[in-house]
Amino acid sequence: MYIIVGLGNPGTQYSNTHHNAGFMAVEKLADPNKDWKSEHKALTMKVNIAGEECLLAKPQTFMNLSGESVQALMTWYKVKADHLLVFSDDVNLDVGRIRCRANGSHGGQNGLRNIIEHIGDKFPRIRFGVGKCPPKFDLSNWVLAKFPPEDRPAFDEAIAKVPALVECYFKFGIEKCMERYNGK
Repeated sequence: MYIIVGLGNPGTQYSNTHHNAGFMAVEKLADPNKDWKSEHKALTMKVNIAGEECLLAKPQTFMNLSGESVQALMTWYKVKADHLLVFSDDVNLDVGRIRCRANGSHGGQNGLRNIIEHIGDKFPRIRFGVGKCPPKFDLSNWVLAKFPPEDRPAFDEAIAKVPALVECYFKFGIEKCMERYNGK
């Protein structure tokens, strides 16, 4: 089994905000005929992707405490870090850019930081560019802001690639995803 986590904040007031890019990515993999289940501080759904059993997860702990939920899910389902895939936003990438990584730092993303604090940094992650914080704009307000209309098409185009990206990951590995999707 794999756990595929989308990072974001719970609540309708955070829908379609920069920080909820991870939620939006995971929702692209969800089965519209199934309901999300609440467990281990997350909303979860079991799906099959490219022949792999997957648990989709949207932590409900708020971004900065995402590691609590991720660690609890990994413990309950006995999943190791190499079977975890995390989707998040990235304010250091232009809107619509994708960056796949096999492991590494949090890059200033607090949800990734908290996951790393709980389980270490040896897990693959996919970041979606949401654009740099404008000058004289508070970063916390920027990540909690909704996408400006002019940014939405590029972001939606990147998110639309999620099913193919995950299938590539399962069939060929993270390195092929990096080759195929980074920078696009």
